Amino acid sequence: MFQPVSLFVGLRYAKASKGNAFISFISFFSIAGIALGLMSLITVSSVMNGFEQTLKNAMLDMIPHVQLKPEGEVKSSNNLKVQLAELSTVKRVQSYLTSDVILQTNEELLGVRLQGVFEGGTSLLESHIESGSIKQFQSGKYQLAISRYLANSLKVQVGSQIRVIMPEVTTYSPMGRVPAQRLFTVALIYNSRSEADTQLAFANGQSLARLMRKKSQSQLDISISLHDAFSLEDFYKELSSLDTSGYTRIDWQVQQGALFAAVAMEKRVMSLLLGLIVLVAIFNIISGLSMMVKEKQGEVAILQTLGFTPVMISKVFMVQGLYNGVIGTLLGLFAGLLLANYINEVMSLVGLSLLGGMTLPVKFEMTGLIIMATLSVLLSFIATLYPAKQAAKVMPAEVLRYE
Repeated sequence: MFQPVSLFVGLRYAKASKGNAFISFISFFSIAGIALGLMSLITVSSVMNGFEQTLKNAMLDMIPHVQLKPEGEVKSSNNLKVQLAELSTVKRVQSYLTSDVILQTNEELLGVRLQGVFEGGTSLLESHIESGSIKQFQSGKYQLAISRYLANSLKVQVGSQIRVIMPEVTTYSPMGRVPAQRLFTVALIYNSRSEADTQLAFANGQSLARLMRKKSQSQLDISISLHDAFSLEDFYKELSSLDTSGYTRIDWQVQQGALFAAVAMEKRVMSLLLGLIVLVAIFNIISGLSMMVKEKQGEVAILQTLGFTPVMISKVFMVQGLYNGVIGTLLGLFAGLLLANYINEVMSLVGLSLLGGMTLPVKFEMTGLIIMATLSVLLSFIATLYPAKQAAKVMPAEVLRYE
């Protein structure tokens, strides 16, 4: 036997194969419940993290993370761009122009947000190109890049012409004010497989500036892309050291914040619901230990006559309950990591598939995994406190009176 003796006796009770079958079943069910709950929690949270990361990469990479919009006539923005590019949180700084427009063909009419792409800004499209030429888009006048979704809706392809109508810019005519419009040629079609495909199109920056009658660089907005789109707070701390008077700040949360807030809320709700499975299993530890204390009163009394103090008796049952929690947590961690890592293979094996042959994205967050495992063990320990306290109250004289 080894010290501490409470640990030794507690582990003997936890590993005992003989005894009340019903109590053994409850102990097994508590371990299985913790393992299944934690496995489900890890799998779902990892997939949700993957979806969030995919959304961030596909959608936020195509729009400015922060946009500085001149309020009126400002001095040259070149110095400000250089200063912004030197900030540690900033990945890319470039000129930016955007407008809500109407795309018209003989078949269809759609409203989209049209972004001007200036020199160095085509990298956000290059990884999503499905057909067409990025070189033609950059060098040609009045060139357009649209998503596969918009191309199908407008029934166009590379080389087709689309009339761009801009309600924000108007001209006088004999019939009154009419919106500015121009025929653009589809130079490339991209497919980012995100919500941005339904509402975003791109045009050659100089051509769009000409259509919007922006004659100088000082009239253009400044687009800022960050290394991490979710580090806005750190960026704004750095930005406070620069003179940005004359500019209005607009960040991605204005356009897409509601979507990511909904994803985060869904992830929290799913985690809460799956966490209830673990909580139910924790209650099984309480009931199982309470029944064990009732059954083992005689043995507890004998241990007390051998010199066990009430604190040592409490520790025996704490060890027994914590053993179930630790084993269930370890099994749940292993099974959760394994299932999440091979979730797409498992889905294929059972005959489930996503639309278009897509796969479920998975992203493990070490901090989240540690928190889930720690909470599982901590709740298991808390569940042992009441039964252990009841065991410490056993009076040897009363229990052994008729033995």
